[in-house]
This record gives sequence, C-alpha cells and structure tokens, in this order.
Amino acid sequence: MKDNFNALYEVTQTVTSILDPAELLDQVLVIAMTHLDAERGFILFDDGSESHNVSVAASKNFAAPEAPDAIAASSSVVKSVLTTGQPVLTFDALTDERFESSTSIIAQKILSIICLPLRTSDDRIVGAVYLDSTRSRKAFTDESLKFLTVFCQIASIAIANAKEFAQLRNENRLLRTTVAPTHLFPGLIGKSKPWLDVLDIVNRVLDVDASVMITGESGTGKELIARAIHENSARRQNPFVAINCSAIPESLIESELFGHMRGAFTGAHIERKGLFEVAEGGVLFLDEVGELPMHLQAKVLRAIQEREIRKVGSSDMKKINVRIIAATNKDLRDETRAGRFREDLFFRLNVVSIHLPPLRDRKEDIPLLAEFYFNKSAAAHGRNVSSISSGAMELLISNQWQGNVRELQNTIERAVVLCSGPVLTVEDLTLHHGGSGNLEKANMTLADFERDIIESTLREMGGNRTRTAERLGVSLRWLQYRLKEWSEA
Repeated sequence: MKDNFNALYEVTQTVTSILDPAELLDQVLVIAMTHLDAERGFILFDDGSESHNVSVAASKNFAAPEAPDAIAASSSVVKSVLTTGQPVLTFDALTDERFESSTSIIAQKILSIICLPLRTSDDRIVGAVYLDSTRSRKAFTDESLKFLTVFCQIASIAIANAKEFAQLRNENRLLRTTVAPTHLFPGLIGKSKPWLDVLDIVNRVLDVDASVMITGESGTGKELIARAIHENSARRQNPFVAINCSAIPESLIESELFGHMRGAFTGAHIERKGLFEVAEGGVLFLDEVGELPMHLQAKVLRAIQEREIRKVGSSDMKKINVRIIAATNKDLRDETRAGRFREDLFFRLNVVSIHLPPLRDRKEDIPLLAEFYFNKSAAAHGRNVSSISSGAMELLISNQWQGNVRELQNTIERAVVLCSGPVLTVEDLTLHHGGSGNLEKANMTLADFERDIIESTLREMGGNRTRTAERLGVSLRWLQYRLKEWSEA
C-alpha cells in the first residue's frame, strides 16, 4: 500500500477533476482497489427504503455471470454497513464468527473483506464501497480502514458534486432545446440554414468532453466556433489556450506543447510549462493541426488517449485534464492516405466533426455580418459613418469572398476608415476577389499571379507573415519558403 498521505493527495487530485458520475464512480473504485491491493470490488447505492434495496453502480473483476452471486455473497456485509453505519473489516472471513452462516462466502472462498458506508454532507448513508480478496488473509489492515474512511469522505463529496452537475447539465440541455441557436450564441452571426446547422452541432457538443474537429476554408471562423464551445461549456471558468501549429518552428513546437525541463536543450535555462499544462481544466485549441510534424503526432495522440504528458528532458509522466478542439483547412482524410497524418490521431480528434461553410454558400448572412462589422469598426475608429448604401451592400453580397468572413471583416473595416462621407458607398470598397480584373492583367503567368497575390496580401497584413498565411489558407512554412525563393532569385 502506498504512503497514505500521497495516496490521498492523488485521490483528491483525480476525483475532483471528474464531473461525469459514471466515470467518477469507476475511477473511485479503481483508486481504492489499487491503493489497498484489493482483488475485487464494487460500489453500490441504497434506495433509502427499510428493505435497503441496492443497485451496483460500478464493479471490477467480477465476471458477468458470477456478478449476482458475488453481490449475494456480500449481502450480509453490505446490509450490516447500511443499517449500522459502521464499517466492516475482517482479516479472515472463513473463520469470522459474523459470517459463519454465509454459505456463499465459504463457496467463493473469500478471505479478506473491507466495506465502508458512503455518506452525504448531512450524514445520511446512501451507499457503500466493498472490497475483498480471495488470495490472502489479512489483505486489509487497520491502516487500510483508516485510509478508506478518509477516502470515502472525499469520494462522497465528489460523487455528490458530480450528480448535482449532471442534473444541472440536463436541465441546461433541456432549456437550450427551447431556445433558438441564434440566441444561444449571439457572437456567431447568421440565419442561413448552413449556419444554423453548424450552431445546432455546437449546441450538442457543449456538455460532452469529446474531441471536436472543425474544418473549413481559411477565414470561416474556426477559432470563433472553438471559443464559443469553450465559453458555453462546463470548462468555461478554466483557460482557453490556442496554438497555430503552422506558426511555430518545427524545432520548438514539442517544447511549446509539452514544456521542457531546465537544461533539456541549449537555451532551456528554466523549467517551463507546455500549453497542455497551461490549459489544465480547460480547452487546448490546435489550429492548423494538419501541420503537426509526424513525430509529434504520436505524442499528441498519447496525450489524448492516456491523459498524460512528459516534458522534454523529463522521465516523469504528468496527468492532464484538457479538452482538445482541433481545426484545419486541409482534408485530413487525404493527408492520412498520403501518409502525412496519422490515421489513429485523425480518428481521436474527429470524434465530432463541424464543417464551416464558406461565406459564398451563406450569402443570406452577408448583410447581417456586414452591418455587425460596420458598426463595430465605426465605433472602434470613431468614424461618423451612419450606414452602408444599397449599392455597396449588393456588391458585398455578390462578391465571392475567397477569404470568407475574415476578408469581409477586413474589407468593411478598411472601407469605414477610408470613407469620407456619412454613407459607405461602392467607391469606398476595395474587393480583391470580387471581379476578374486581377486575372486579366496582360501577359501575367500563373507564377506571377501567385506572387502578386501573396505580396499584396502581405502588404495588407502589414508584413505579418502568420496572418498572411492564415488569410491565404497556406502554412507558414510554405509561405516562408516562397518568400525566401523570391528573395534569392
């Protein structure tokens, strides 16, 4: 048995981080059995009646066919605990006078038993934790009883909290079914059917901890959706941490995600937390996850599967409690077929998929978005502009918006800043993708056109390469390669 203090610390850290009642009960039983070296165990609850009808909520190492007999074998023990509120500890059940009439204990050759009540905060007995062993006498000691007594107090509080949370979550879910999605997420603007379908899925994933994969073209609002999921979930009080996987140099991204120990590599002068640790209890948003180097994909997979990480330069594993939301503008199925992305990681990330439609497929939303960004920009820049002309709005609606909502926002903001009158007109708009003029430049090759688009976007983004890559829907490494290629030509 581990040192009791360290064991109870581990218990507290673990059970207080789990809010799903079924998962919590399972973990509580595993921890109790592990620390006391029990062979079998179960947790049951009492219905509160005089007959003490019980139901098993979690069990370990009982084969399904023998489970009823196992419960029957312990019925006299459990009944004693539920009626008297006193724990039962026997070092040798086969010679214990209290159980000499129990033929099932003899038949199953149960040697050691420990059973304690689960109590509510007002001291009501609501269930019991039962452990036994058929391998050795004196498997449990007085020290085991002391440990399990404190353990049950901690577990009872955690179980009550988890049940209360589950009840509130169900009530919240029921309430949300009666409220329109547009009212649930006021920051996610739109009323078109494709957009309402997105909001419906967002609403469904708020109360679960499943990984979410958000796909869509650059500028469709993937991070906005990720933040909406976090801010309306049970994790909203904890951090939302975002990382653009294409914006971090390959040599640094492992340290960025998992942290490093002092002296782990040149320049590692202090121990540093990684983003998995920084996001503890909250959400880690992996933007452009398709750009993760292959060797790191295995480590991210392990972090998701095992809920543990290891810092660079460390041999110790650290438990984590983080929800993963990933995003990409790539087709990761194609990437897995091409061997550039691990299929097992794809399936782990893609438990729930949310595809964001391009703005050209939700033109009904353009007037709403345009008005929102118009008012926001006018207020932010102190511009005395009152409205958008009908001609300007028609042009906005007819444009193809290759940069999607991000391009629309930038276009509106630039027009508001440069507008000289009280009304934003067609002349105030600069649309890079709305017409065919760029494509019709005389004698321009495809390579020339590519360079022209990249350089103009880079100027528009004030020289910021990361934002330029995001705007164009390419990786930062690809963009840097192109710029280097042209500078050396």
